[in-house]
Amino acid sequence: MGSETASGMPAPDPKHAVRATRSAGRKMRSLLLDAASRLFKERGLSGTSISDIAAAADAFPSQITYYFRTKEALFVEAASRDMLYLARATEQAALKAHTPRDYTRALAETVTATDTVAFFAEALTLTRRRQDLAPLVERTIERLHSEGARAYAGQVERHGWRSLRAPEESSRRFWAIAIGVIVEGFAMGRAAEEMCRELLRALGEQATSPSMNDGSRLRIVGDRDHSSATDGETSS
Repeated sequence: MGSETASGMPAPDPKHAVRATRSAGRKMRSLLLDAASRLFKERGLSGTSISDIAAAADAFPSQITYYFRTKEALFVEAASRDMLYLARATEQAALKAHTPRDYTRALAETVTATDTVAFFAEALTLTRRRQDLAPLVERTIERLHSEGARAYAGQVERHGWRSLRAPEESSRRFWAIAIGVIVEGFAMGRAAEEMCRELLRALGEQATSPSMNDGSRLRIVGDRDHSSATDGETSS
């Protein structure tokens, strides 16, 4: 028999209470991150107060300091979370590609369509002054690389593409170039379409390699290599 309260009702299960508390905590953190992400993107770090975020999330300012300690920590976590969401959306968009060229274009169109990368770049800059926040950014970057490599390796295996670059190298190269192009694009006031074209140019055109059985190789082609691209000989 379970224990009972003085009123004769069964006592609440302590484990259930802990699970409920944790669930409520996760939900509140998510609400605060959602509100913070929107406001930080609209107003920037200095233009957004803890009270603003709390009001937007229907929460108390003390809850922000409880879950995140500081506004700067909340900024970095919101930017990192948004970046991982974007990476997942990018992978999903690229899953529909049947050629290396379409794969690269899907990646480029997705990452340049939002201001998420620019938001994350601000978090990168912030960690110069707040080294205590650097580990979160480092973990985010490593996840970008590892999950991007996994997704690309899956497509290579699925379609029989061949690449002279390992998936890990391809993923790191893509994100390094994408962040640079998009940060510059936002600084110069470029439209998403312009940034997408610049990103594709920086990455290089990818020639289609239909299968591993035809002896052709997939490669990201630079400006100097357009002649070899017409022969279907590429290397990534």
